[in-house]
Amino acid sequence: MRKNTLLLVILVMVSFTAIAQSVDRSSFKAGVMAGMPIGDASDYSTFALGLDVAHHWGVSELFDAGIATGFIHAFGESGSLGDGAITYKFEDIQFIPVAAAIRMYPTYEFKLGADFGYALALNDNMDGGFYIRPSIGYNITGNTELNVSYISVSNDWNFSMVAVGLLFLF
Repeated sequence: MRKNTLLLVILVMVSFTAIAQSVDRSSFKAGVMAGMPIGDASDYSTFALGLDVAHHWGVSELFDAGIATGFIHAFGESGSLGDGAITYKFEDIQFIPVAAAIRMYPTYEFKLGADFGYALALNDNMDGGFYIRPSIGYNITGNTELNVSYISVSNDWNFSMVAVGLLFLF
């Protein structure tokens, strides 16, 4: 089931990329991010790494819309209690978000945006949930962006993190 879902996400991304070749202004972005879990997630996880992939189409001079996906891997926390007699290790948490994306450009250097969708959980004992990711980006160069974002996956409990990412325009 998970392999089929991942294959579907990749197929959709490739299809949108192929369609976008005929659109006047479109952009394909890919990059990496690192984050610190906060809230409930900080009890079980210490650090997260991820990949971001997005495709945006120009709707107007100041507004883009598109799709976004990626991979989030939060490393499970481990430690010991008392004098070390009891040790614990929480499982790593993994998600694949599938989302719609919007971006607004108040200036050339800065952008504001958000991704909304669903995050598929890759862990056996965990369900996916509603995915939201507001972000602020800064163009370092014409094809490199530094961004800061808040990521939230909500279902029976909330996985939240603050992330810093680097995206490259292709």
